[in-house]
Amino acid sequence: MTQKLDIYTRVTNKIIADLEAGVRTWHQPWNAEHLAGRITRPLRHNGIGYRGLNIILLWAASVASSYTAPIWMTYRQAQQLGGQVRRGSKGETVVYTDKLRKTETDDNGQEREVAIPFMKGYTVFNVEQIDGLPEHYYATAQQMPKGIERDEAAEAFFAATGADIRHGGNRAYYALEPDYVQMPPFEAFEDAQAYYATLAHEVTHNAEVRIMPRRSSLTAAQWEDQRGVSA
Repeated sequence: MTQKLDIYTRVTNKIIADLEAGVRTWHQPWNAEHLAGRITRPLRHNGIGYRGLNIILLWAASVASSYTAPIWMTYRQAQQLGGQVRRGSKGETVVYTDKLRKTETDDNGQEREVAIPFMKGYTVFNVEQIDGLPEHYYATAQQMPKGIERDEAAEAFFAATGADIRHGGNRAYYALEPDYVQMPPFEAFEDAQAYYATLAHEVTHNAEVRIMPRRSSLTAAQWEDQRGVSA
């Protein structure tokens, strides 16, 4: 029971911290750039999706470590597939829940079956932490179809902010001391609304430093300590 409470507390604290930082851990509106395409939930080594609490745990881990691959496996599973977890890699805890069934005798002397829920944790690693797996575990996907179009009014608005907006990579964040906003490519987003919503969030960090003198006098480390994650 203690382990169960610890795991739920960990997830709750993570979600609260992300919300305070303006990050929705459970939603990343751009392509994960993996063969599996636009993933709705993390996958096991056999392609089966994780469920319940594990989705939040692994989404949070992916955001924190910038993993683009959605596939996770245990140390033993990696070895069975010919892979090896890199030395020093930190795994993530996921949970397995089930019910233990047993027969008990009630006050009337009648036997009845009862189900006792239980939860146990185990450790998994992202495939980006593992070398030597079959190639398809690392394969990248084609870019999303380029059917989305830029919004001229939105483009003009963000240009007028004067923010240094750069594109590339698979993370969206505001870098304080270099003073620029980093965004994934426009084509990587699921739609224009997702792109501009993400950009607006990051430009807000930029504006916060400009508008609030006390913030602008802080170092990058101090600013991130007060705010949390800058992304």
